[in-house]
Amino acid sequence: MITTLSNVDIYLSAHGTFRGSCSSTSIKKNGKNHVREEVVNEKIVRRQAIVALATTEKASVVAAFIGTSKNSVFRWKNRCCQIDYNYKDLPRSGKPFTYEEDIKLKVIAYYCQKRPLPGGGRWSLRWVAQHLEANPEDIGKKIPGKSTIQRFLASNNLKPHRTLYFLHITDPDFFPKMKHLTELYKKPPTNLFFFDECPGIQILQRLTPDMQTEATKKRFEEFEYIRNGTMDVFAFFNYHDGKIFAKCRCDHKTETFLEVFKRHAKTQSSSEELHYVMDNLSTHRSYLFCQLVAELSGVQCPAKQELTTLCKRVKWLQKTDKRIIIHFTPFHGSWLNLVEIWFGIMGAKVLSGSYNSPESLKAAFDSFVMEWNCVLAHPFRWSYDGRGLQQKAVDRFTKMLKSSAAQMDLRILTKMLMLMTNLLKDYMKEVSVSVWSCLVETVFAQYNTIQDVIKNEEGHRRKEKAQHALDSMAEAIKQHLGYDLKPSTF
Repeated sequence: MITTLSNVDIYLSAHGTFRGSCSSTSIKKNGKNHVREEVVNEKIVRRQAIVALATTEKASVVAAFIGTSKNSVFRWKNRCCQIDYNYKDLPRSGKPFTYEEDIKLKVIAYYCQKRPLPGGGRWSLRWVAQHLEANPEDIGKKIPGKSTIQRFLASNNLKPHRTLYFLHITDPDFFPKMKHLTELYKKPPTNLFFFDECPGIQILQRLTPDMQTEATKKRFEEFEYIRNGTMDVFAFFNYHDGKIFAKCRCDHKTETFLEVFKRHAKTQSSSEELHYVMDNLSTHRSYLFCQLVAELSGVQCPAKQELTTLCKRVKWLQKTDKRIIIHFTPFHGSWLNLVEIWFGIMGAKVLSGSYNSPESLKAAFDSFVMEWNCVLAHPFRWSYDGRGLQQKAVDRFTKMLKSSAAQMDLRILTKMLMLMTNLLKDYMKEVSVSVWSCLVETVFAQYNTIQDVIKNEEGHRRKEKAQHALDSMAEAIKQHLGYDLKPSTF
């Protein structure tokens, strides 16, 4: 360990700023050569530190402390003694830089931010190189080739060709519903089941059997197939032991759902309370389902006139004064339903096979369910508490408004405005002040655009609802954050 380090402050003073590689396309501060000067300064500081430390310490200790090799320590110690402490690079042969930093920045911005087609499309390296060659005025400088563009992107660890799916939060009451479910998972009742349907599974038969290569032992699958119809799967996942009750059916009509649900309920003790988590499919909120739940619970179902709307039926199904209690996930909240994990496992284990009829797929599926319950079954434990999700929802909505407010669907925009209003009222402290400020600035900047989107809507009720949502959010921002969104008085 280093005990005596003369002039160590030379290195430590810049250690946090210059240690490691410096991005060659950072934002310029004082001219186009600023970034290159930062890289040069980092090298000089490191070399000064090497020489200062090498006068009193071993080369191996200095190399470990600086993060370099012993050869570099010896080289710079000897060179500075010979050339009067010159820490700069010596003149080298070779071609100078072809592209300045401003060209790199323009190319990267063009590739990452500009769409190749009106409202869509995605560049490839070859395509963007050929497009810029045909349209040099888009950048206004010498046009780089495909390999050069690839180097520009790779030097900044940019991979805009890669995409991931995400499920955006649009339910205005998402967070109260999520909180209800997470608290249920923390203190689960004795009988807690997760239910969902996997509809429209295609029954595919490959035209030739799979093959295995000799060299790599990889499996080859024939790409051509025949469709032999579709199958629907209904599954109930037991939270406590991980076992599955699942059935294959040819459709997922209300009558089919009721028949499968009744089968599962009949397998449980008639004296015990049953809790089911499921999504908001219309069949799960129908009056026929209310009648079935009442029958299985041994209570009187309210008259149809009392349960005329979805909201009323959902409220009754969620009541805790009966044997069967239904817990609904939020809209766009399927990830809160643990049976989805099992569907993913089942898809990989079963659906990748080749089946020549619905009967053959059903036989394979039933066999897997039996294998799961006897050998593979295990519970999935929930640990996520939703912390930080409120801020992520606000941040994502801000980015959407900033980049594509005019392209947003009015139905989604209305729900998002209502969600922001509810977050301001109930979860304001869960989101940082800077994120709220960014949202306010963005809404103010896009206020007229949002108004235009609402005005262009043809449906009167949809337009009225959207305007009410915007006014409500503006009032909530004024009340809780102290800003008036009207552009004239902002």
